[in-house]
Formats: sequence, C-alpha cells, structure tokens
Amino acid sequence: MTSFSQKVFAVVQKIPKGKTLTYKQVAEKIGSPRAFRAVGSVLKTNFDPKIPCHRVTKSDGSLGDYNRGGTSEKRKLLLAEGTKLI
Repeated sequence: MTSFSQKVFAVVQKIPKGKTLTYKQVAEKIGSPRAFRAVGSVLKTNFDPKIPCHRVTKSDGSLGDYNRGGTSEKRKLLLAEGTKLI
C-alpha cells in the first residue's frame, strides 16, 4: 500500500456516521488538493468495512460510485446512518 493510499484511508476512517466528505475534501486533508480523482481510485480498492468509503461523495452532491453494491447501496448506508442527502 502506498503512502498516499494510507493517508486517504486514515482520513476516511475518521468520517463520523451521518457525515460525509467530498473526494476533493479528502484530497485537501491529505495535502494534495488536486488529487481528488486519485482519492476515488484509492477508495475503489477498499474492501475493508472499517474504512467507510461510502461516506465520500462528489462535490456536486451526487453520491459517486461504491464498490460494494453500487450507488443504491451507498444511498441506503448513508440514509441508515442519518446522513442528509441532496
């Protein structure tokens, strides 16, 4: 695992239930503000349930993809956690 991946997973692991960050916000938090696409690529490889990658969304308010069941599953998880969606 790369240092970049470790940083992404560390930030995402700290997102509390009911909250989200955008891919861009995650990139900014790890000190690489223009690496939002790379953040998405890293999260696509996550299959660890302890890392809540479903809590990362697009800047335009849409959900983005989710590697464990697609967008509909991502929406269900977020709503179950009390996240307000647009």
